[in-house]
Amino acid sequence: MKHRTAALCPLVLALSLAALATLCATRHIPMADALVYRAEGEAVASGGDLYGFTVTEWELPATYPPFAAILFVPTTWLPLPALKLAFLLGNTALCALLLHLSCRLTGRRLRAPHLCAATALALWLEPVFQTIVFGQINLALACLVLWDLTRRGDAPGKGFALGVAAGIKLTPAVFIAYLFLTGRVREAATALAGLASTVLLGALVLPAASADFWARRVFETGRVGKAWIVDNQSLQGLVARLTHEAEPGPAWALPAAAVATAGLLLARRAAHDAPRGVLLAALTTLLISPISWSHHWVWCVPLLAWLVAEGRRRLAAAVAVLFTVRSFWLLPHQGDLDLHLPWWQQPSASPYALLALALLPLLGGAYGRTDARTASSCTRVRPQLPASSSSASTIRYAYPCSARNRCRCAAKSWSMVSRATTE
Repeated sequence: MKHRTAALCPLVLALSLAALATLCATRHIPMADALVYRAEGEAVASGGDLYGFTVTEWELPATYPPFAAILFVPTTWLPLPALKLAFLLGNTALCALLLHLSCRLTGRRLRAPHLCAATALALWLEPVFQTIVFGQINLALACLVLWDLTRRGDAPGKGFALGVAAGIKLTPAVFIAYLFLTGRVREAATALAGLASTVLLGALVLPAASADFWARRVFETGRVGKAWIVDNQSLQGLVARLTHEAEPGPAWALPAAAVATAGLLLARRAAHDAPRGVLLAALTTLLISPISWSHHWVWCVPLLAWLVAEGRRRLAAAVAVLFTVRSFWLLPHQGDLDLHLPWWQQPSASPYALLALALLPLLGGAYGRTDARTASSCTRVRPQLPASSSSASTIRYAYPCSARNRCRCAAKSWSMVSRATTE
C-alpha cells in the first residue's frame, strides 16, 4: 500500500501542473513580469534606455538594479511561448526546491514522493500561484537566500549568494542586517561583498543606467506601483487602506520603524533557533518594505514547514487556508475602491500583513515547547551515563544550536561528559 501511494505522488504533481498550465493557456495569462524582464534584457542587449520604457497594457517599467537586467538577457533568446513555458516549469522546480530547503531549515527531510505531493499542493498557495502566473522571480530569490542560510557555518563563501540576491532585488538586504545582529560577522561581510560585486558589475556593463538607478530611481517607490492597492500586503498597504490615505506618511513610517526594530531584535533573540530567526527576518522584511506584493510572500512555504515541524498542525492548516483563499482579490478593488473599504473588510484586505504581525510574538517567544521536544528526541542518541553523574540535568539543555544540529550537539556533549566520568 505504501509503495502504491508513493507511486501516485508524482502523478498528483503532474496533474496539478497540467491544471495550472491549462489555466494559463485558456485564460491567456500574459505573465506580465516576464515580459518586463524580457524588455530589460532587450534594453541591455541593444543599448537602450533601461529605465525609460514601459511594457504591457499596465505600462510596467523596469524597477530592479542594472545587475538584474544583465541576468535577464537570456530571456530574449527564446520565443515568447517557450519563455512562458520555461517560467512555468522553472518556477515549479523552484517551488520543490524551496520545500526541500524549508525542511532542511527545520531539520527535517522530505522523501521524493512526499516532496512531489507537497509541491502539487504548494503550487496553489496564492503567493506561489501568483509568482507563476506573473512570471516572477520570487521563488528563485527565496531559494538563493535560504540555500545560503542553511549551509554549514564553515562552508566556503557562505553569505555571498545572499548578497547576490540583494543585488538582484534589494529587499533581501535585511537578511544581511540579521547576520550582523546575530554575530555572524564573517557571513555578513561576505554578503556585503556579494552585493557590492553586483553593483560593480552593473556599473561596468551599464554605467549610465547604474548612475540613473542608484542616484534617482531607487528612491522612486511610487514607480513600483500604488502602495494602497490590495495587491500590496505590506504594513504600508495595510495602513493606507485603514486610514484611507494614499500616502500615509508618519502613520506608516513610525509603526514600520517599530516593527523593524522589534522584528530584528526578536530575530537576534532567536539566533539559537535557526528556523525562527530566519522566519522573523523574512516576515520583518515583508512588513517593512514599502511594497510587498502578494507574490512576494512565498516565504509562506518555509513558514508552513516550520509550523508542521513544530507539531502545530491546526495552525499550519489555518495558515495554509489563509494563503489559499485569496480574500483580498474578492473585494471590490477597481479604480481607487481599495482606499474606501469599510472597516469590516479591512481584515480581508490585509490578511498577510495581519498574520505576520500576529506571528512575530509567537516566533519570538516559542522557547519551552521546542526545548522540551528537542530534549526528548535527543535522548535516543546520548550514551548511558553512570548513575552518579551530576552533569546530566545540566548538559541536557546546554546546546544553543539550530534544529538540525541539536541531536548531533547533544550527542557530542554527552560524549564529553561520559569520557570525563570514566577518566
